[in-house]
Amino acid sequence: MNSIVIGSGFGGIATALRLRAKGHQVTIIEKHPDLGGRARVFRKNGFIFDGGPTVITAPYLIDELFELFEKDPKNYIELSPLKIWYQFIFEDKTKFNYSGDENEMKSQIEKLNTEDVKGYEKLVTFTKKIFDKGFTELADIPFDKPFVMMQQLPALLKLKSYKSVYSLVSSYIKNEKLRRMLSMHPLLVGGNPFTTTSIYGLILYLEKKWGIHYSMGGTGNIIKGLEMLMNEVGVKIIKNSEVNKIISENNKITGVEINNKTKISANNVICNADPPAVYDKLLNTRNNGSFLFKWKKSRMEYSMGLFVYYFGTKKIYDNVEHHTIKFGNKYKEHLDDIFNKKKLNNDISYYLHRPSATDKSMAPEGNDCFYVLVPVPNNQSKIDWNIEGEKMKDLIIDKMENDLMPNLRNNIVEDFYLTPDYFEKELNTKFGSGFSIQPKFTQSAYFRFHNKSEIYDGLYFVGAGTHPGAGVPGVLSSAKVLDKIL
Repeated sequence: MNSIVIGSGFGGIATALRLRAKGHQVTIIEKHPDLGGRARVFRKNGFIFDGGPTVITAPYLIDELFELFEKDPKNYIELSPLKIWYQFIFEDKTKFNYSGDENEMKSQIEKLNTEDVKGYEKLVTFTKKIFDKGFTELADIPFDKPFVMMQQLPALLKLKSYKSVYSLVSSYIKNEKLRRMLSMHPLLVGGNPFTTTSIYGLILYLEKKWGIHYSMGGTGNIIKGLEMLMNEVGVKIIKNSEVNKIISENNKITGVEINNKTKISANNVICNADPPAVYDKLLNTRNNGSFLFKWKKSRMEYSMGLFVYYFGTKKIYDNVEHHTIKFGNKYKEHLDDIFNKKKLNNDISYYLHRPSATDKSMAPEGNDCFYVLVPVPNNQSKIDWNIEGEKMKDLIIDKMENDLMPNLRNNIVEDFYLTPDYFEKELNTKFGSGFSIQPKFTQSAYFRFHNKSEIYDGLYFVGAGTHPGAGVPGVLSSAKVLDKIL
């Protein structure tokens, strides 16, 4: 069996390895000079900046890929558990250290609202039930048939999947700071906590089960370790080559064309790419599927965009934790601006990543390394980032100077930023969305783009836009789904 994988994000690499373990001849094709997709690495004057995912949960999903070939993951990658998972900073400058230490968690919750300690305990218990169903049981199950979804509906309704994550959290928690903190997880996978199905409350428990880890040398070192493994087991890797066409005959996939000239034959093509972009740009437009498929495709709502500002400083900010989440003054209103009104405002929330807090190798000696990620509207907004990019950068620096990093502007020695334009042009995502389609109930499982194409025989999908969804555990699990259907 000859299989081609388009795209080398976590989903594509995991798929290539799983198919190779089953005896397929596998070729993985990447348009960039380096592997990783969203997990690419940027190097600037001794600073190492991870392009994308920095929160590593469910590390066993990565270990499994090495174990398929009886290799020890520790010979390839080093994952370090973090003690403080996130430090939350609220608008009044109060801080909350979020971790796996339940006693410490409850002690901090008690200071905010005594009654919420019991509510928190009940919430964790309920999210375990969601986790057991949504992750343990369903994350690697194919949802390409309607009856599979119908079978699961009673259990999903029992787990209050019709509620949003924020609504679920609010039914147990009274304090608004705690509500924000405990409902923010959908933002990690491209969803609005006020509209994302409560099934994604499972992330809260998933973190507790395995902890949050950091890859020493950066997330890019996981990609490097997996690339080494692919070379060892005979996965063919083609870089600097963009697939411009997926070739089909009578709805059967026969191969791909790269760089507008070279054709490569294959029995199967697996896309670790945004499904709408694949259907719109790479396939025969004369065959655009059934009425139902066209309707589903036309009504999809996409995740927010991301503004990512990378910077290195000549000062070491010891007071900044590895992961910091700073909430703006308004929560629901700000998210409404991003997801629905598609407009910018100055009341931003941000996620700040400081890998050099754990790993000194990420910055030159005596320096500190950061990236800050700000949710912004996707490119349906028509925002001109050539104009707004510098303004957003200045706003972020001002906010961080005020919040936790005094005199930051004068200490920055290296910086650059990415906007939704990068995601649209370089990563080929629809509207420059950061995480493909939103994780709403009506866009989950069967209602997402299927892992096995609804139109073409021999065409498959892994990654953020298909089941089970975005985030490193999600895209790694999508490769396990494929393992069951191919």
